[in-house]
Amino acid sequence: MEFPTRQGTLVAVDGVSLTIAPGEVLGVVGESGAGKSLTGAAVIGLIDPPGRIGAGEISLAGRRIDNLPPEALRRIRGREIGAVFQDPLTSLNPLYTIGRQLIETITTHLELTPAAARARALELLSEVGIPAPGRRFNHYPHQFSGGMRQRAMIAMALSCDPELLIADEPTTALDVTVQAQILDLIRDLQKEFNSAVIIITHDLGVVAELADDIMVMYAGKGVEYGSADVIFKAPEHPYTWGLLGSMPRLDRDVRERLISIKGSPPSLINLPSGCAFHPRCPYAGREGIPSLTEVPQLEGDGHLVACHLPVATRSRIFAEDVAPHL
Repeated sequence: MEFPTRQGTLVAVDGVSLTIAPGEVLGVVGESGAGKSLTGAAVIGLIDPPGRIGAGEISLAGRRIDNLPPEALRRIRGREIGAVFQDPLTSLNPLYTIGRQLIETITTHLELTPAAARARALELLSEVGIPAPGRRFNHYPHQFSGGMRQRAMIAMALSCDPELLIADEPTTALDVTVQAQILDLIRDLQKEFNSAVIIITHDLGVVAELADDIMVMYAGKGVEYGSADVIFKAPEHPYTWGLLGSMPRLDRDVRERLISIKGSPPSLINLPSGCAFHPRCPYAGREGIPSLTEVPQLEGDGHLVACHLPVATRSRIFAEDVAPHL
């Protein structure tokens, strides 16, 4: 994914490959600027010129969609792909009631009478846990709390039973209790609708119990990919180790400070040579850009990592230096 700038072409996402089946949840994690949200925006077709997808393709249910004309993409958005963004207050129209916005989404994609669309909207508000849906139907976004607005966004995203739901930082700026409620809601509704879900977040804790698979991104590239069980129990990339080490733990008595990743993410216009993570990596390996390859001892399990360190070295470092602190 490329964007022209005065300093040159910025390659914001490079070589990322994701596959997700109906009923599955894929977590995409990484720091701000890793390219997570742009990856989700590309799937929905929200990359406007002069930004462009330089290579590759995006397919939904076996049909390529990245080369469709704008009108065809608009028909897919909302109907086949739903989206929940991190700030519902800016995603919802402040001049229209929640009910009107829900009905507009429904009638745009489904041939329903006004009465049937209203009934569907009320049903959705009830399903996402908004109390007194008949009354709240006529309220404006500013009359909802942050958690209630996010529930309304989820109702809107699922209103046409999409095949894919993209949730971009759906719990940002919400308190911990509401975060848990929103994640439980997404999980329950995903099972009910059997939608594939891509959840984008900077917090591994958010996807700990929600995701089936996890893609860890850094500087626009995927650096590790695998099942959630493997990523949490046997991570292979030093960046993933850093993310896990920075998570607070409530299931054990930890007396040490959280481990932070030293340094900052690099500029995507002026990436460091070789592995983009090597200036921050305490175990920096050889020069050259590492490719995302399968971990040999787990061949067939789909665990991929992009790291120069030999497998035996990574295993030793994890066992001796990393695992005791996680």
